Amino acid sequence: MTERAMLFDRRQALLASSLGSAAALLGGEAAAAPRSTAVSGGAGTCTTPRNAIARTRYGPVRGYVAGDVFTFKGIPYGDDTGGENRWLPARPPKPWTDPYPALAYGANCPQTLHSFRAKEHTFLQQWTDGFLGEDMLKLNIWTPSLSGNRPVMVYFHGGGFAFGSSYELASHDGAQMARHHDVVQVSINHRLNVLGFLDLTEVGGAPYEESVNVSMTDCIAALRWVQENIAAFGGNPDRIMIYGQSGGASKVTTLMGMPSGKGLIHRAAAQSGGGGNIPTLEQSRDFSRRVVKELGIGARDIGALQRMDWATLFAAGNKVAEQVNGPRGVGGPSTTPRVGWNPTMDGRVITVRSFFDVAPDVSRDVPMLIGNTSEEGMRFGQNPGEAEWRADLSQRYGARKADALIAQMKRDHPEKAIRTLSYGVDSLGYRNRIQTMVGLRDKQPGAAPMYQYLFQWQSPQLDGVAGAWHTADLAFVFDNTALCDQGTGNTPEARKLARTMATAWANFARTGNPSQPGLNWTPTDATRCATMVFDNQCRMVDDPQGAARRIILS
Repeated sequence: MTERAMLFDRRQALLASSLGSAAALLGGEAAAAPRSTAVSGGAGTCTTPRNAIARTRYGPVRGYVAGDVFTFKGIPYGDDTGGENRWLPARPPKPWTDPYPALAYGANCPQTLHSFRAKEHTFLQQWTDGFLGEDMLKLNIWTPSLSGNRPVMVYFHGGGFAFGSSYELASHDGAQMARHHDVVQVSINHRLNVLGFLDLTEVGGAPYEESVNVSMTDCIAALRWVQENIAAFGGNPDRIMIYGQSGGASKVTTLMGMPSGKGLIHRAAAQSGGGGNIPTLEQSRDFSRRVVKELGIGARDIGALQRMDWATLFAAGNKVAEQVNGPRGVGGPSTTPRVGWNPTMDGRVITVRSFFDVAPDVSRDVPMLIGNTSEEGMRFGQNPGEAEWRADLSQRYGARKADALIAQMKRDHPEKAIRTLSYGVDSLGYRNRIQTMVGLRDKQPGAAPMYQYLFQWQSPQLDGVAGAWHTADLAFVFDNTALCDQGTGNTPEARKLARTMATAWANFARTGNPSQPGLNWTPTDATRCATMVFDNQCRMVDDPQGAARRIILS
């Protein structure tokens, strides 16, 4: 077990920690085909022409053109969040007059960096840490043109609510979506962990009433910036899709339940996450009191907290969260809320446990796309034989369920190695959570449709045993199999599937329907669980993995 633990990647290690429930498990006409058939990359040129300047409400921004895509990185959508601005709602950026050099990514919220010890996992994921700082309210834009009226796709990164960034993975690059799918692609950074989720109302007074959810109000501020400025980048402010993976999916479902998000969101997609069981204000306030006490400062000394280094704050929060929450269970989302680095149902910013208790009325008219990958639990350092796998499952679920699960999973996929099958057990929890979320939307009369998918394309890399791991779908959704060739091999099959998936996501952003010529995607419901299976042969299937996932529920 010690060796196995050492090989955990940073994402899984933190998600398995005792911080909050960072990422709980979970029709219009089809648009035209993509405008280009090129495989990847564009023309391979980069220029900085004077016409690569867009005018925002705060001042002009200068980007660059790479392979016919206008690219703007690190545009401020809010002011510096450090010092006296810590834990306060995002303030607008200070206006400027000269063109702002939007030529490089901005800072990432302070966080624990990758250890990079899990070498194979690092190879497949292609991580980068960037640099850290509290002046992190920045966003990135890729667009085919600065004129036009294109759908806008706003991506929220994963990492629970504790870490990650808009450019953490190579797959997040938005150029291919602009180049081949005629959309405006946006990604954002925002506050996380102790800087984004600490209730300091009792310490600092009324100005800090939203501090417990300031990470999520950052996301609202970014969406408001997009609505007010995206027309200058060729985007349609009335056709904005939000989507995210893992913790990003939980951000999406949280935003869908926030009253302040009304009118800012027109489509939504939650990938491998969403629907978290978040704590109440009373629970989070008690957590925050304990953190302040652990830090040994005066009960109303907000200045001391704002001067304190991030690492000290973070360590104190982690210690208290572990004491309050205890060890995390297995087999699905937590049945009790866990305090720490996650949103809080405060009755002010967040009024419902969105897609955990209810499908929120505020987003009833927003079409949704939801799904997961088939090997969510892949840890390359784990290579169990069947006996070891059976023993592990018996410990988690009992011997009867362990035997039934192994038999069913082998029947469903006899072509997969035991190692790969073992990575797929966690995916069954995701599938169950997704059906719960679909059922909640089903209870809303007249609600917009929901579309379901399962990504099960098996990567050929590293002997083909990793399967479709957590985040594997992103290279395909962003049409980035060439940029992510360490994970995809950029094979002809991978390129074809990426073009299909990216077209589906772009069509969904454009029309609210992810269908495309030759591949009709029908809405799902809680009875048939109709699901688009993405593989070398894409197809609609009723409740894939259904027999196996129901064993866990039995």
